[in-house]
Amino acid sequence: MSKRGRIKSTQLATPSVGLPSKENDTPLFCFKHLRIDLLKKCDDAKFLVGFLGRLSMLGQLGWKQIRQDKRHGYGLEKIPREKIKPDLPVSFTQDVKELHVFRASGDNRVFIGLQVEHVFQVVFIEPSFGDVYDHD
Repeated sequence: MSKRGRIKSTQLATPSVGLPSKENDTPLFCFKHLRIDLLKKCDDAKFLVGFLGRLSMLGQLGWKQIRQDKRHGYGLEKIPREKIKPDLPVSFTQDVKELHVFRASGDNRVFIGLQVEHVFQVVFIEPSFGDVYDHD
């Protein structure tokens, strides 16, 4: 991330200096860029509690283990920028060609964002299946 707060990289980076190790690179989740307007229509408390549980589990796994897991488990997958239906925040520059998708709950709704070093910038939490992108 640049000094102006613009997100420019889609690379899954190696851990920053000072983190415990590559094996134990604990994910941190940031909601600075969250499109809260999409989430406001979600009135499913069970989903939101499940999502928080998912974040807690991901935070315990570490990036290495996340990268090795299946996409419908605790792993992630990439999605091209143009497949995202809502607009991205203006801070996501045009060189951000793809974002990263995690399953937010057991029903395949997702949350989408971008990993920048060990921080995952959460942008979208899908309130209803298909709201953020068309699932193939």
